[in-house]
Order: sequence, then structure tokens, then C-alpha cells
Amino acid sequence: MQDNQEVDKHHENALQSVEMLRAVIGGETYEAVAVRFGVSRTAVERRIKSVAVQLTQVVGVDGLKEEGAAFVRRLRLHRDAILVALEGFEPQPPVGARPARVLSAPEVAQGAVRIKGRTSRTWHDLALYYMLFATGLRPLEIARIEVRDYLHADGSVCRESELRADAAINGKLRPLYFSSNRLDDALAAYFRERLAGGHGLGGPDVYRGLDPGSRLFLSPSGEPYKITPNNGEPGQNRYVCRALLEIYRKLFRYAELKGLSTQSARLTVISRMYERGADEDQVGAILGIGERSAVRELLPRPKPTLAELLDELI
Repeated sequence: MQDNQEVDKHHENALQSVEMLRAVIGGETYEAVAVRFGVSRTAVERRIKSVAVQLTQVVGVDGLKEEGAAFVRRLRLHRDAILVALEGFEPQPPVGARPARVLSAPEVAQGAVRIKGRTSRTWHDLALYYMLFATGLRPLEIARIEVRDYLHADGSVCRESELRADAAINGKLRPLYFSSNRLDDALAAYFRERLAGGHGLGGPDVYRGLDPGSRLFLSPSGEPYKITPNNGEPGQNRYVCRALLEIYRKLFRYAELKGLSTQSARLTVISRMYERGADEDQVGAILGIGERSAVRELLPRPKPTLAELLDELI
């Protein structure tokens, strides 16, 4: 029964993704399509690009190569050919794809042990690893965090901080909590290494001797990780920190945890918040997701059965 429901759900989502693609190549904006289908703008973009790539691979679109399917401007230029190719086409889930999954607390701890035993920048890398699971931040946002976001001037940790608008991917201020002893310990050790190396120093009596405006994480040479514009559609203003992404790929290999990725870390954060009674709005506030439907798309909130709800009411 459950298998049949999953098949029906995939079929419904597939048809919806095709309709999203038709709407976008017809001239509608991502935002307008997102409102119409009740999902996030990011979800629309991801789903239509997935359909377009599969279309070029499975059917073929006259004049459009697979790499061109990632750009909406090129999709619109080949609108007629795409509409022809879409006739009778239904997108399929990627073969052999490993979906991101929620990691258990023992798994996260085991990953840290393996990373500690294998990396050459122990405390820097452990702090990066813990940051994902303690905050739900994306790598680009982590690259942009500064010492002043984590520390008060007296050197104590800002337990209730804020992710600055210029650091957030969506450009919006949001709450940021640093409430992990493991992260604190790793960062404290890393800060001592920074001081010894003379990287990003400030006044001796404030911010633990670090420059409050320096990045929280620095390269081995003490420089900020380079953030560069990411290729995309004109006016999108997207950026990427490739060096930090590569470090995370290395750490994930060291951790040897099945399905570990930045996405699985965010799902793990969502799951832990749900376990503590959070709703979609609270999860969205932490992850920078404005719509409840987009949160549910990432990881639906578990609901008890009616039997569980009514068991021993009196």
C-alpha cells in the first residue's frame, strides 16, 4: 500500500514539475510559479532544471545541450523544441542517487572522531564540521561569519546571535544560536592556533585577541576564504566559496558516513528541532526558509497516528 502511495506521489510531482517547466519557459518568473504551486522559488528552480536535464538526456532537445539546461534564458530560447520533447515525457528519479538522510547523534560523533584522526588542521576542520550540525548554516554563510558574530567583546560566546543580512544567502537577517559545547571547544582550540600563527589579530584584551571583523574561519595562510560570483542568469547575484566546499568534501570523505552532505546536516538539524517540538515556522526561521511548504518539502514534520493521540486520554 505504501509503495503504491509513493508511486502515485512521484507521478503527481513529476507532472507538476513538467507544468512548472512549461510555465517558466512560457515567460512566468520563478516567484510567480512558486506562488501558484505553493512551493519555494528554490524548489521551482531545482525541479525545472532537473526536468530539463533529463529531457536532454532521455529525449533530446533540438539545439539545446545538457549543460545549457541549467540556464532559464537558454530554456526559453528553445521553448518550442522543449514543448515538442515534453510530449509523453515523464521525469524519473535519478538512478543510483543517494538521497540526503538524517544522521543519528552517535553517527555525527563517530564522524568527528574519524575527522580528528585524519585531518592536518584538526581544530579548524572539527569546528567547520560541528558548525553544520549546530547551526544549520550553509557553507557560503559559514564562510562569511565573522568573529564578532560568535564572540562578545569580553570573549564570551554569543549564545543568541544573528546571521547578518550580508552573510545570509537570501540577504535577510535571521536568528543564529551558538549552543554547542563541542563547537565551543573546537573553536577555542582553533582560536589559540590563530593567535599562535598571528592570523587575524586584534586588541589583546577584547574578542580573545582576535580582530572582531575578521572571518571566523581562515585559510592556512591566515587569509579569508575567497568568495566569487557563481555563474548563473544575469542579475541573480549568486556567490560561491569553492575552497570551503572542497574542504567539506574532504571532511565528508574522512567521516565515512553514508549519505553525509551539507544537505543531510540541514535535515539532521530539522529532525532534532522537530524532536524538541519545533514547528515549520521555527525551523524556517533558523534555516532561512520563508515558507512552511518549503520546510515540509525538505523534511515533513512527523505526525503521531490517531491511535497514539487517543491512547489513554483518561
